[in-house]
Amino acid sequence: MKTLSTLNELRATLAGVRPQQQIGFVPTMGNLHAGHISLIEQARQAAGFVVASIFVNPLQFGPGEDLDNYPRTLAEDQEKLQAAGCQLLFAPPASEMYPHGQDGQTRVSVPGVSEGLCGASRPEHFTGVATVVTKLLNMVQPDVAVFGQKDFQQLAVIRTLVRDLNLPVRIIGAPTIRASDGLALSSRNGYLSAEERQRAPLLHATLQQIASQLAAGDTDYPALLQSGRQTLEKAGMRPDYLEIRDAVTLQPATAGTPELIILGAAYLGKTRLIDNLEARNPAALHP
Repeated sequence: MKTLSTLNELRATLAGVRPQQQIGFVPTMGNLHAGHISLIEQARQAAGFVVASIFVNPLQFGPGEDLDNYPRTLAEDQEKLQAAGCQLLFAPPASEMYPHGQDGQTRVSVPGVSEGLCGASRPEHFTGVATVVTKLLNMVQPDVAVFGQKDFQQLAVIRTLVRDLNLPVRIIGAPTIRASDGLALSSRNGYLSAEERQRAPLLHATLQQIASQLAAGDTDYPALLQSGRQTLEKAGMRPDYLEIRDAVTLQPATAGTPELIILGAAYLGKTRLIDNLEARNPAALHP
């Protein structure tokens, strides 16, 4: 596997690949785990040549967030990517991504799907995500790009910007990879203490309980969500949000919404956990 750090090197290398093979792309912020590797495997299935990127994007971190402490493990990440069959790693410094500085950087803002949920508690986050993803897609110019469904709102933002900006890339949403106890894999799980790690799967279990009640025909969404919040609070978590949305539009769900997504975020100690679970509304599917 080759590792490159400049746009000129990247484009020169991919110019020799593109006529012969389709290019699959997996953008990451590094500190890779099994969830990231599953994205590489999806990209390998969809394209002949796989490019990954590692860039801890400062634009998507707000004041007081963990930009400085975010784990950076390039050597270990390179070994994992090579073992997974990735052919090229693009690992640029901030000066390559934002050569004219961040303050004057043109930004990409995606209205609608970026509002509420994580967008409410992290106001500039999705503008930073949309900006860096747009830049990376323009730099790599892949045929296919793979993103995890764990960040469901982020995936919706990326799909929307690709559609609205007419970018010639197919976006694949890959299923969330979980530990055996249900906890969604995340680089930030490393911030959890041993005791907190034991309690962390309760977020997923709470989403499962709500999904079970929805499947049984319960459409009293406010009551379901209130009960879920109480469950998290009793376990010492501080809910950021817990909502039932339309899985297609991300708008608040109604009793007639057939395809649902339950989304939750909660603080456990200093760690912010996020998760989601798709569900169906049998009353809407079979009126």
